[in-house]
Amino acid sequence: MSTSLQRQPVAVIAGAGPGNGQAIARRFADAGYLVVLLGRNTEKAQDLAKEIPQAVGYGCDVGDAATVTAAFDRIRLDQGAIDVLVFNAGSAIFADIETITAEQFEASWRVNALGGLLCSQAVIPEMVARGAGHILFIGATASRRGGAQMAAFAPAKAAQRSLAESMARQLWSKGIHVALIIIDGIVDTPATRTYVPDRPIESLVAPDAVAHTAYELTRQDRRGWSFEVEVRPFLEKW
Repeated sequence: MSTSLQRQPVAVIAGAGPGNGQAIARRFADAGYLVVLLGRNTEKAQDLAKEIPQAVGYGCDVGDAATVTAAFDRIRLDQGAIDVLVFNAGSAIFADIETITAEQFEASWRVNALGGLLCSQAVIPEMVARGAGHILFIGATASRRGGAQMAAFAPAKAAQRSLAESMARQLWSKGIHVALIIIDGIVDTPATRTYVPDRPIESLVAPDAVAHTAYELTRQDRRGWSFEVEVRPFLEKW
C-alpha cells in the first residue's frame, strides 16, 4: 500500500508587524500553516518570525514590482506553493488636502493599492492553475468615507477596495476566494495606546479578532463565500 505526505499549506502575510499582521500570522500558524512574513525591513520580518512557530521572514517592498517578483519567486523556491495571501501592508499617511504633497499621496497609493495589485499578481497564476486559493485584503472604513485628514489614506484605501472587488468578480469563478476585511476603529497596539492613552481597551479593535475573521474566511464553503466583512469593537459608533 502506497502512502503520500500531505503538503503543508503556505500563507503569506504581506505587511507583517505588531498588531494585525502578527496576530494573523499566529492564527494561521496555529492552524498548521507554514507562515511567510513579508516586511519592508528584512531583519524585523525575520525577528518577528522567530516569535511564531512555523514562520519565516522575508524582506519585500510591496510597492516595487521587481522586489515583489523576486520575493515571491524566492518564497516558492524555498517554501513551495502559496495557498493564502493576506495583504495587510499599509501606509498611514494623514494630511489634509491643503498640505498633502504629491510624494505623500503617491507613497500611500503605492503601498495600499499598487502593492495589493503586485502581490496578488504574484500568486494568482498558481492559484488559477490549482483552481483554489485565498486572497484577503485588510482594508479600512476610509475606503468608503474620507475624513478631513485623509487626503492620501482614504483615496488609497478606496482604490484598494475597488481592486479587491474587481478581482473577486473575475477570480471567484476560478476557485479563488478574494475577500476584504474592513477595519472600523483603532487597532489595539502598543503604539496606538500611546496616542489614545485614555481610551478603554474595549473601544479598540483586537488584532486577534481580526486574525480570527481572516482565518474563518478561508474556511468558508464555496457555496457561501463572503466578500466584504466589517470588524469593529462593540463600542465603536457607526
